[in-house]
Amino acid sequence: MSSVLMPCIMAGGSGTRLWPLSREQYPKQFLNLTDAQSLLQLTARRAAKLGAVTPSVVICGEDQRFLVAEQMRAGGFKDAITLVEPTGRNTAPAAACAAHLALRRYGPDAMVLLMAADHMIPNEAAFARAVEVACVAAQAGKIVTFGIQPTRPETGYGYLRAGAALGAGYLSVSAFIEKPVREKAEAFIAEGGYYWNGGLFLFRADVMLAELKHFEAAMEALAEKAVENAKADLDFVRLDPESFKACRNESIDYAVMEKTDKAAIVPLDAGWDDVGAWTFMDTLPKDAQGNVKRGDVWIEGGQGNLVHADSRMVALAGVSDVIVVETKDAVLVTDRAHVQDVKKIVASLKKAGRSEAVNHPTVYRPWGSYETIAMDERFQVKRIIVKPGQKLSLQMHHHRAEHWIVVKGTAEITNGEKVFMLTENQSTYIPLGTTHRLVNPGKVLLELIEVQSGSYLGEDDIVRFEDVYGRTPEKQ
Repeated sequence: MSSVLMPCIMAGGSGTRLWPLSREQYPKQFLNLTDAQSLLQLTARRAAKLGAVTPSVVICGEDQRFLVAEQMRAGGFKDAITLVEPTGRNTAPAAACAAHLALRRYGPDAMVLLMAADHMIPNEAAFARAVEVACVAAQAGKIVTFGIQPTRPETGYGYLRAGAALGAGYLSVSAFIEKPVREKAEAFIAEGGYYWNGGLFLFRADVMLAELKHFEAAMEALAEKAVENAKADLDFVRLDPESFKACRNESIDYAVMEKTDKAAIVPLDAGWDDVGAWTFMDTLPKDAQGNVKRGDVWIEGGQGNLVHADSRMVALAGVSDVIVVETKDAVLVTDRAHVQDVKKIVASLKKAGRSEAVNHPTVYRPWGSYETIAMDERFQVKRIIVKPGQKLSLQMHHHRAEHWIVVKGTAEITNGEKVFMLTENQSTYIPLGTTHRLVNPGKVLLELIEVQSGSYLGEDDIVRFEDVYGRTPEKQ
């Protein structure tokens, strides 16, 4: 490669079809679904192995920025840039901002590798070879979309029909095809020359921006302003809200790829999967009866089941081809034919105001996490974990009092006018309306039990006076 390659990872999305493991506030890209690392970390690792690449840029929303920062740090990607979108605007504005960022930092011939954070590509060597071919095509002025080698007549993906060869290893795009019915998908596989549209792109910054200026002039100009007027905030780069929110909500396929004469396909045969439904577990090791079992799972007399147990033992007897996913607060049971309907359950839960659609029992914060272990109308019990050196905001509550009991580690407590230390098995009481703060000054995790009591126990009953993470009053 003669010019620099900037990996750009899109880490938005809620992953509703992987509920109840994936939730709005902790979606699938942050989960360890196939490996000891999360899908986001695996994507960043895949990019880092490509050789002469810049630090990765991760694009995410406001609610996920601390998750991104923590996972990139934990994965060893300390130089990564977290680009925060003020609101979701699909892939075309994201690609436009990525291109402008690459232009400003590395020059007009800088190349951008645009990837989703929630895809699985197990054959990293094949992926690296495809990226090499794509870089050659991009340097020749092409905007590359990677065509995924289909392994089945899939109706859940769009397709690319390949045209004539343009160079060594890359082809023209004859047609973009929407998600087909099964008969058409089967015909595509039989005929050959068709690829799944995996939403993976590589392009030169100046080429993409020129095409955007031609087809989406307003979006290109707004994206330029969003990057130009971006503000640094702690470890984040916040896109200018006014400019970015004015961008039209559109995919890069509709905005550019289906209109440009510069599109090219690089075939990719690397075991790609978008981890878009629980049937992704079919890629995991199976027992002799074709069952996939994760966690404490027992199956008697059943075949082809996919079972994930998160917090307790799950047993199946005499059933086959079912999918069971257990978490601490929800259990999903479906069959393979209805696996895509999981997102309808999530939509119904959100409409009913159920927290299970949004939050896990364990909620992650920049300082650590908390887990609700018991609750009723006027009390709630939480297990709180604070990472070494981290602190919660200086705050108070209008409607609840709190008891804190230290289980592990050492806590520095601010309780009104007093500041003092608590160690294991010691406790304190924080009256309603009292300013308080919790700090872990030690080198090990701080664990404590918090008992809340009062007339209202919602997370929005927080008045912040100081916060080292720059959170707005409505954010926890």
